[in-house]
Amino acid sequence: MMADVYRELPAPAPLRSVVRCRWLSVAGDAKRIVPDGCLDLIAGGGRVFVAGPDTEAWWSRQPPGTRLHGLRFRPGHAPRVLGVPADELRDQRVDLAELWGARGRQLTERVLNSPGDLLEVVGVPDDDADPALDVVLARLDRGVPRVSAALTGLDLGARQFRRRFGAAVGYGPATYLRVARLRRAIELAGEVPDLAGLAAEAGYADQAHLSRDCRELTGVTPSAYFRSVQDGAARPRLRSSA
Repeated sequence: MMADVYRELPAPAPLRSVVRCRWLSVAGDAKRIVPDGCLDLIAGGGRVFVAGPDTEAWWSRQPPGTRLHGLRFRPGHAPRVLGVPADELRDQRVDLAELWGARGRQLTERVLNSPGDLLEVVGVPDDDADPALDVVLARLDRGVPRVSAALTGLDLGARQFRRRFGAAVGYGPATYLRVARLRRAIELAGEVPDLAGLAAEAGYADQAHLSRDCRELTGVTPSAYFRSVQDGAARPRLRSSA
């Protein structure tokens, strides 16, 4: 069994409005990657590709020792760089050449020869961020109990905003709220010893609610998944690779 290596680094200051972090992974055994609301741009294993927003667990299977370099976009901001709505990339891994044609092929060859150039694929977008979207995402991340609470006080047409949200994030705000709640549970798993307490601390209605969402988003029972988190097998890599 080969140990997996994963390390995150801060995003360069000029890109922090769109990039959450950059990361390096050296593949070991297959890893379960669970949804986190983000898209990643990844170079390695002979490809440069975008990992779209996931709605269920994804298994990363790379030959042991494969080095992957990645950029993780802030939720809602990847389409401003990629020029593609996030919901068109949902649950997919798409080569940059397929997204950008000849320019994508040129950048792929360049980045595979010099992975450090991955940062140069990402420019600062010319358009302005959607401030209402950032407000709603921040409220969902903080743990509002329902989507309607995240929209309170904002002058938004609900149907139109849900379309904007899906194009920016990859799925609707209700799914994002479930993903954000699971992320909180993962972060708290090392501090809360039992599932009932973890459900309460992370904002679930009860333990059954946690169990249902955990099975749907991770593919395993909460007892099995959070045991792996507490053992350190899952927590460092909410999502990192193909």
